[in-house]
Amino acid sequence: MKNRLQIQEAVETGKGILRLAPCWVPRSFMIPGRRLRLHPDDLYAFGGHRGGINERWFSSTTKASNGPHTLPDEGLSYVRPQSGEKFLLQEAVEVAGDLLLGTDVMQREGGWNLLCKFFDNMGPIPHHMHQSDEFAKLVGQKGKPEAYYFPPQYNQIQNNFPHTYMGLEPGTTKEDIRRCLEKWNQGDNGIIFHSRAYRLEPGAGWQVNPGILHAPGSLVTYEPQVNSDVFAMFQSEVEGRIVGWELMTKDVKPEYHKDLDYLISMLDWDANVNPEFAKSNKTFPRPVKAVNEMESEGYRENWITYGTPFYSAKELTVLPGHTVTIKDAAAYGVILTQGHGSMNGLRVSTPSMIRFGQMTEDEVFVCAGAAAEGVKIHNPSDCDPLVLLKHFGPGNPDAKPLIKK
Repeated sequence: MKNRLQIQEAVETGKGILRLAPCWVPRSFMIPGRRLRLHPDDLYAFGGHRGGINERWFSSTTKASNGPHTLPDEGLSYVRPQSGEKFLLQEAVEVAGDLLLGTDVMQREGGWNLLCKFFDNMGPIPHHMHQSDEFAKLVGQKGKPEAYYFPPQYNQIQNNFPHTYMGLEPGTTKEDIRRCLEKWNQGDNGIIFHSRAYRLEPGAGWQVNPGILHAPGSLVTYEPQVNSDVFAMFQSEVEGRIVGWELMTKDVKPEYHKDLDYLISMLDWDANVNPEFAKSNKTFPRPVKAVNEMESEGYRENWITYGTPFYSAKELTVLPGHTVTIKDAAAYGVILTQGHGSMNGLRVSTPSMIRFGQMTEDEVFVCAGAAAEGVKIHNPSDCDPLVLLKHFGPGNPDAKPLIKK
């Protein structure tokens, strides 16, 4: 465990910016989409029994919930300081959270309550939902709203199913869904006959609240969410792959594992059968301020995740040959999607291929003090934009005006 002075030294040496190592996570029930820039020989680096690597987690202080073979640090991000040994971002927040997040955030939140990731699959994820706080707290967890954004730089190839089933068709009844659960061991239980698929659009996104059924498709997805790994699968077969009942009841108290009425009660029924689901849940980029004003200063910045108090995200593009100073009201994590340059003098670059265990220059964490003072970002290229995705935790003051009432 690092002490406060060591963490403070790392923050000061990096001028408020901490470099993070790639954090890879496998999923046994999915087929990797092979677009996360991980070397193809390393897709099964955790072992074939663990499944392929189809997720990369960012700025994570959340341990993955991946069954009995989950490693002690699986899902946790490591800080790689310019000198000295690596340490967990989780450790740094526990020991010196006020330096990283600010005293006010630590008093209000008690930590970095955000999980953000890329997930990348060849086909769709089974139709599932994430429990609300009401149901998640019964198993010692937090409820999980989440958001999606589809970065164009990672979606030049859209793979096998660039659609997502979301919610349920208006008019669907709880008895319809009960019959699907009763047919669980007969192969395909037919639940997606009661849903509709939406074509996924690179450069756009979605907000998915707890209790809403969804089966994410095959676009690489940038996903800010509450730092929880609760879910319940409602689809028994997808693309010929059988989904075990244990994935339905993973985050359900044992006495309710066979209680179909209870399982269905976890769904937010009105939100699922909303006849204007896309109007309510689809999101499009919103400029942070006037586009002409930003471009005259050498950058473009859009809100790409907004409307909820739990998290927010921006996409920042620094135009070729420009240097800009960008201020934010809260700490944030960063993943580059294109280009190279520097942030407060720290070199950053987007890799084309990554070996498992290899360090990269495409991920950092910007501490609250540096964010408020302003991060100086330089793009030395004559032609290539420098593009960053920035993820913020709950309570970001800049995002507050965009929260839906």
